[in-house]
Amino acid sequence: MDIKNQTVEKLRPCVDISVDQSLKDIDLVDVNKHAGNTVVSDKNRSAPIGVFDSGVGGLSVYLHLAQQLPTERYVYYADTLNVPYGNRDSEDIETLTLKAVEWLHQQGCKLIVIACNSASAYALDTARRCYPHIPIVGLVPALKPAVLASKSGHVAVLATKATLNGTLLNDVIINFAKPNNTVVTKYFDPQLVPWVEAGMSEQDEIAERLLQQVRIFANEGVDQLVLGCTHYPFFKTFLLDEIAQQQLSIQVIDSGQAIAERVRQLLIANNLSASSMSEKRENLSQKTSNKNTITRPPLTFHATKYSDRLCALVERLLGTEMALQYYSH
Repeated sequence: MDIKNQTVEKLRPCVDISVDQSLKDIDLVDVNKHAGNTVVSDKNRSAPIGVFDSGVGGLSVYLHLAQQLPTERYVYYADTLNVPYGNRDSEDIETLTLKAVEWLHQQGCKLIVIACNSASAYALDTARRCYPHIPIVGLVPALKPAVLASKSGHVAVLATKATLNGTLLNDVIINFAKPNNTVVTKYFDPQLVPWVEAGMSEQDEIAERLLQQVRIFANEGVDQLVLGCTHYPFFKTFLLDEIAQQQLSIQVIDSGQAIAERVRQLLIANNLSASSMSEKRENLSQKTSNKNTITRPPLTFHATKYSDRLCALVERLLGTEMALQYYSH
């Protein structure tokens, strides 16, 4: 496999543009409403969607995107050289995120998803000011739907330290959870992201510690568990199996599906959806063929640090049905 490491050395100058948007009452961080209008052409529609995370966790968001928007092309940037972001300070997270967004901008992405809660917490507003012409979607843990669904009035958020301390999550706690008389328990384990990156061995002590914490949540009356990091949905089935086996009254929530739906809405609203082009092709092909199958474009995957273990992990997380090509420069 011919794969090479590449990093972006020069950042695009940041334009100082004021962004007036409240994030207090939303769980999915909306696109910058001050983004400039662009002339839409087939070239714009065929441009890829960029997805960024500090590691492979954002692939959980990509899987939702690929399912809901199978005709789109995707470029994924994994900052595996600096993973995880959750233990870094805010300035470091912002610098690394802007580097990733710049790289995706250079690839001609029509929309960018910051599929990292930590990066969204500390760099989303800056990224939107620097790239006002590109819709940028960020993440915040799905606390609001958890509060609405909770019957016990006690929910837990499992996330990185940076996300738990970030303003996006805490705004939702202050402005939504507390007025709804809901207690929010925060939980942070610095080993969870490395565990996912290493392949999630169920024999690892981290796995047992995670299951023990779920039992503690249940004993404390938690009935909604929010997975507040994009790495975490990859062990969602592992948690659900334990919850079913122990007959615990806990539901597990992540925001991947809602993110994909928001991206779909933005593409339609901005006339950037690739489906409009594919529909034209299908109409032409149906004149000569009865087949109506959708061929999903391969995912272009770029990492700031490659290894054989990383490639094996990516392919295992995506599954054999996903087409994948590695970016080399």
